[in-house]
Amino acid sequence: MNIVPTRTFTQKYHVKTVVWLTLFILLVIGTAKMTGVDFIMFFANFGQFTALLQQMAKPDWQYTSLVVQPILETIQMALIGTTVGTLVAIPFSVLAARNIVKNKFLRGIIRFILNLVRTLPDLMLAALFVAIVGIGPVAGVFTLAIFSFGMISKLFYEAIETIDEGPLEALQAAGANKIQMVVFAVIPQVFNYFVSYFLYTFEINVRASTVLGYLGAGGIGVYLQRSLDQFAYGQTAIIILGILMVVLIIDGVSNTLRERLL
Repeated sequence: MNIVPTRTFTQKYHVKTVVWLTLFILLVIGTAKMTGVDFIMFFANFGQFTALLQQMAKPDWQYTSLVVQPILETIQMALIGTTVGTLVAIPFSVLAARNIVKNKFLRGIIRFILNLVRTLPDLMLAALFVAIVGIGPVAGVFTLAIFSFGMISKLFYEAIETIDEGPLEALQAAGANKIQMVVFAVIPQVFNYFVSYFLYTFEINVRASTVLGYLGAGGIGVYLQRSLDQFAYGQTAIIILGILMVVLIIDGVSNTLRERLL
């Protein structure tokens, strides 16, 4: 005879779920009051959002030829910035991995530098480099390179710390030095992850370079800001569609490469 287990009061009425849901709602309401978010005003002015969408629903197709070159410039900025940041991140990620560098003091300094780099906002870096090298894609490349360095270095050293220790111990017993251990025991195990993280960062940088254009860091963002300032929402729609196509293509290529590598 099968005995149906009896549910407790908490299980029967889903008390835990109700408590967590109530707590979440209270937190949202509390943080909204602390930050001055007015939900009523948001829904009251929602008609302005729909009116903007209606204007953007009529793209200015004649503007298409003018955005091709800026979009290509955006892709070039993202590619160069990601590549430079990745090349610089590789040695730093090796020095930050605890299974490679046993010196806690040195490893702590490297990780502090990496944390400091990741703390710097992208827009602040873009404004800084625009002031140094002037308006143009060079400022965007420097900004994306630093952003990529901070992000990829963390992903890389976390991947290095998960490798199999066997090849490292075998090479160490054979008298190999640190560089040989990294080249023949570390990189072969994490190479696929490195490529995956590179592609992921490249996707992010394509999107980020659009925002950086608002500060004069080159790319399609400059044209996006110009169209919005002139209320030329038909041109804005063309720019958004162009960025969407680029993102979809890059995402598709990246996913295909990740599947083959991993």
